Amino acid sequence: MKHEIRDAMFPVMEVPAYYEITKKNKGKGTSVREVQTGHKFIVREDTGDILSCMSDNYKLITNKQIIEAANPVIKKSGGKLKEVNIFGKGEKLHMNWHFPNHLVKLSNKDEMTPEIVIDNSYNGTVGVNIIAGAFRIICSNGLVIGVVAHKYKNKHIKSNVSLDDFESVISQTIENTKHLMKEEFPVLQDTKFRDRHVIDFLSMFPLQANELVTQALIANSPKSFWDLFNVGTNVLSHHMNRTSQSTHSIERKLYPTVKRWALKEAKVAVA
Repeated sequence: MKHEIRDAMFPVMEVPAYYEITKKNKGKGTSVREVQTGHKFIVREDTGDILSCMSDNYKLITNKQIIEAANPVIKKSGGKLKEVNIFGKGEKLHMNWHFPNHLVKLSNKDEMTPEIVIDNSYNGTVGVNIIAGAFRIICSNGLVIGVVAHKYKNKHIKSNVSLDDFESVISQTIENTKHLMKEEFPVLQDTKFRDRHVIDFLSMFPLQANELVTQALIANSPKSFWDLFNVGTNVLSHHMNRTSQSTHSIERKLYPTVKRWALKEAKVAVA
């Protein structure tokens, strides 16, 4: 089922959770006393569905609050809503915007656009999460890989006041992502690596993968740091165990490491 952004803005409310203690009084009937549990129900008002039972320390941040803060800022920067997914009865929300006017063409077949993904939940599985960067589908099974420019995570707790400054977080996220694509990607694309970088590149992967990575380097004949980065993403996405923590650890380090090499080499070339 395809969702629209208005579908995510359903009203929710907090209802205290308590239990009753019934006491029989001799000759005087019974008395009932309500006892607070330190928890509350998060209830969807339009349907009456209970989305979760959370502790009183949980700070309710509604989808509506997030959308009203984020959407105008993203739209003003040229962002277009790409996807809205609502899970279960509304317990979790996933939204995705992209910026088609900021497309970076790295080759005839290699194009990327900035994207911002925002997640929220009413059941504590995720807080308010924002991830932004440049992403692309790289194979027919829908696997997405890319470069993260900015991550923001915030739990729903009452002491977390930074949620009140959500608009500035979105603005900074957009700027970080644009900087990534405008300033960093071209450096990787235009800067050639040296033999020592290949050795360092190989050392990032486990020893048993060396032959695999070497074959990928020979087959793709990379010339720039961007080519080298793409060899790495291809090996990680197509030829290594996606359920292994080490694979994702390499994936997280790959772009920052190659970028550091490229920026250093570019400075040397200018000097």
